[in-house]
Amino acid sequence: MSPDDLKALIRTVPDFPEPGILFRDITTLIGHGTGLAATVEHLAERAHDTGADAIAGMEARGFIFGAAVAVRLGLGFVPVRKPGKLPVATLGVDYALEYGSDRLEIDPTAIHTGQRVAIVDDLIATGGTALAACALLRQAGARVDTALFVIDLPDLGGAERLRASAVSVDALMAFDGH
Repeated sequence: MSPDDLKALIRTVPDFPEPGILFRDITTLIGHGTGLAATVEHLAERAHDTGADAIAGMEARGFIFGAAVAVRLGLGFVPVRKPGKLPVATLGVDYALEYGSDRLEIDPTAIHTGQRVAIVDDLIATGGTALAACALLRQAGARVDTALFVIDLPDLGGAERLRASAVSVDALMAFDGH
C-alpha cells in the first residue's frame, strides 16, 4: 500500500478533544492488518536508510510503531516512558505542554554512548514530546539525528522545531490544519 492508500485509512474526528480540532485517529489504521504492515514496512525502510543502531518510541503510540520497526530491522527498542513506569533508576526530562508540563524517562543502561538512535512515533504536532525525547536520549549518550512519523501536522510547526534541533524529520503523510 502506498502512503496515499494509508492516509485514506486515517479517521478524522472533528471537534475532539475540543471544538475546532480535527483529531487524526490512527486506530483505524492499526486495526487494518495490511495497512499496519505497510506502515511498518515504509517506516522500516526509512529507518534502515539512516543507519540506526536502535529505535526509540514514546509512550504510548510510539511503542506500537517503534517496536514493530525495531523487530522488522532486527534492532533493539528503547521505550521512552511516562514517569514512574520503570523499576530502575532513570534519566528524566521535564518539558512544557500547551497547558502545563509533562515528563519523560528512560533506563540509562538502554543506551550505549555514541549509539545512533532513530525516533519513531505516530504523529508530530508541536514537537514538544519529540524534542524532549531527543534531549533525553542525547543526555544518555545517544546520537539522535532522525525522527520518523506516520503523520505530520505541518501547520503546528513540530517538524520544523525538530529540524532546528539538528534532527532530520520524515513522515509518511501530512494533514493540513490541527
